[in-house]
Amino acid sequence: MLIFAPMPTISNRGGHMPPSPIRKLVPFAEAAKQRGTKVYHLNIGQPDIETPKAIMDAVRHVDMKVLEYSHSAGFESYRKKLVEYYARNGVNINHNQVIVTTGGSEAILFAIMSCMDPGDEIIIPEPFYANYNGFATSAGVTVVPIPSGIEDGFALPSIDAFEKAVTPRTKAIMICNPNNPTGYLYSRQELEVLKEICLKHDLFLFSDEAYREFCYDGKEHISALSLEGLEQHAILMDTISKRYSACGGRIGAFVTHNQQVLDTAMKFAQARLSPPSFAQILGEAAVDLPADYFDGIHAEYDLRRNTLVNRLNAMDGVLCPMPGGAFYAIARLPVDDSEKFCQWLLESFSHNGATVMMAPAAGFYATRGQGKNEVRLAYVLNKEDINHAMDCLEAALKEYNK
Repeated sequence: MLIFAPMPTISNRGGHMPPSPIRKLVPFAEAAKQRGTKVYHLNIGQPDIETPKAIMDAVRHVDMKVLEYSHSAGFESYRKKLVEYYARNGVNINHNQVIVTTGGSEAILFAIMSCMDPGDEIIIPEPFYANYNGFATSAGVTVVPIPSGIEDGFALPSIDAFEKAVTPRTKAIMICNPNNPTGYLYSRQELEVLKEICLKHDLFLFSDEAYREFCYDGKEHISALSLEGLEQHAILMDTISKRYSACGGRIGAFVTHNQQVLDTAMKFAQARLSPPSFAQILGEAAVDLPADYFDGIHAEYDLRRNTLVNRLNAMDGVLCPMPGGAFYAIARLPVDDSEKFCQWLLESFSHNGATVMMAPAAGFYATRGQGKNEVRLAYVLNKEDINHAMDCLEAALKEYNK
C-alpha cells in the first residue's frame, strides 16, 4: 500500500511574488536561438557599450593578498569618492551618509525595509520598474499605483491624484528619474510638486536615479536630494550598472541625510555583511574617468533613441512618445495582448532569419488590465541592430494582424 506524505507548502509571500516581465520569455528566446533564429534583445537594459577598460584594469591590477570583507557600509575610500561624484551632480553629502549596496536593488530593499512596515502603502506612478512590485511583496508592503498616460508621454500625474491616493497607511512615494520603463524625465517643477506632497503628509520620497547621466534634448536631471527642505524625507537609490555599462558588478548606493534612516539601514547592511569588494574597486576607479567620458556615450544613446522612436512611430497603429531620458521607451502596438504577441514573435515568427524580443508592458503596471497592448523596448543595441529589429517588428505586425 502506497502512503503519500503531505508536501510542504511554499509561503504566501512566495506565491504572490510576481515573475519578471523582463525575463519571463527567456525560455522562448533560448528555443528560438536553438532553431537558428537570431534574436535582437530589446527586452532588457543590458547595454552593449564596452565597460571602460580603465575601471576593469583597476580590478585586474589590484594588489590584494586576501579578498576580505569590507565595512558593511562599503570601503571608506569608495564612499569618499562617491561624495566627489555626487557633488559634481549637485548633491552635497558626506561619506557617512552613503551605504554601498549590492546593486541598486538592495538599496531599494533597504529603503522599503527601513522606512515601512507590513501593511504600509507606497504610492508609485505607473507604469514603473517591474521589480518594485517584487520588492514591495517581499516586505509585505502594498503598492498604490497612480496611472500616467502614454498620450502625454507619461508625465507626472496631477497633485489631486496623489492627494486622493494618500491614506493613513501611506509612508512613501517612489519615483524613478529618468524613468524606467517610460524614459520620462521629471522636471524641477514636477519634483517640487512631490516635495509639497511629502512635506504635507510627512512621507518619504524614494528616488531611483540610476539613469541620471542619460538625459536628452538639453534637459537637466534634478536629484531629489538637492531639493531644499526635503533633506529628512528624501532617500536616493543608485547603481553603477547602467552608468558605466557594468550591470554584472552589482554595486549600488543608498544615500540620505536622515541619520535615523541611515542607522536603521545599517542594521540590514550588517546582516548581509558587506557589498562585493572587487566591484567597489571598479566603482571607485569609475569616479576618476575623464570628464568627457559620457559625451560619446550620450551621443550614441541619443542616436539610438531617435532611430528607435522614429521607426516605431512610422509603423501603422503604433504610438511611442519620445523619451526624455534613460534608454527605454514604451510603445502602444495594434495588438490585443502584447504578451501573446511577444511570445509569438519568439515561437512562430522570423524575418530574414531573425526576430525581436521585447518586454510586455503589463508587468510594469500594478493595475490589472493596464498595459495589455504596450511593450517596453530598451535601445541598448547599436543603430544597425535597432534598424534590423524594427524591420522584424514591422513585418511581424503586418503578419500578426492579417
